Amino acid sequence: MTAPTPHPSAPSPAPLGAGDLAAEITAQLSTRLRTVRLHGFHRPAPAAPTLVAVAHGSRDPRALPTVRALLDRVRALRPGLPVRLGHLELNRPLLADTLAELSGRAVLVPLLFGHGHHVTHDLPAALAAAPHLTGRTAEPLGPHPLLAEALHGRLLEAGATAGRGCTAVVLAAAGSRSARSARDTERTTALLSARLGGLPVVPAYASAATPSVPDAVRELTARGHERIAVAGCFTAPGRFATQCAQAAPGAAAAPLGDHPALARLVLHRYDQALLTRSGSDPESTRAATVAV
Repeated sequence: MTAPTPHPSAPSPAPLGAGDLAAEITAQLSTRLRTVRLHGFHRPAPAAPTLVAVAHGSRDPRALPTVRALLDRVRALRPGLPVRLGHLELNRPLLADTLAELSGRAVLVPLLFGHGHHVTHDLPAALAAAPHLTGRTAEPLGPHPLLAEALHGRLLEAGATAGRGCTAVVLAAAGSRSARSARDTERTTALLSARLGGLPVVPAYASAATPSVPDAVRELTARGHERIAVAGCFTAPGRFATQCAQAAPGAAAAPLGDHPALARLVLHRYDQALLTRSGSDPESTRAATVAV
């Protein structure tokens, strides 16, 4: 009987030389070090805080679509940033309901233009009523050069060009009993006047403060101005915006809505709040200007 022919065995791997062994160790260390930072294991960056845009709310059916269009532009400028909407009253979602649905961190950005009661009291109170969130309140949208840019743009759309379409402007705001809010509006008038090449701009209010828009128009008329336009510090159509526009003797600018400069300003206020200790707290440490 013939003995079976043995199969040749697989050749043994050649022993690693010193250089090969060092290369193998380096490769394995490199693979592992990709998951390690200097002070520990690599962790994904925390999610950005949710930007909660806070609108006042209005019974005007045009208000909600206008605010949503503004937030769509904000999302387009910063894809991936979580952006939500909450209203102080009259429209849904209400701010309290929006905050109840969130978790983690949030920045409330008021779609308002001065330090009135809503900004200084209502928004901090809403955050205090949502202890499950780590939140802060951003500055209101005014005063700021980007707000003046948006106001100027709406005036141009209305045909109110300096020297031809108008000789003076009334800047209409909602109004507040807060002296700080009035100062904010006055600073916005100065910024808009500079934007218009020094054209006279005077503040006026729909409620709670003086002068009213008709009174401001009469004042400018008495000073010799015949072509007076009205610009409104209003995010969306509503009772106050309509009331002020109807009092215009000439061109009346549309609400700011989804003007590109306003969308950039919303993001600027969000970024600014993240670089301060407590957002609109007047005692907070102010950060360097954020590029806009």
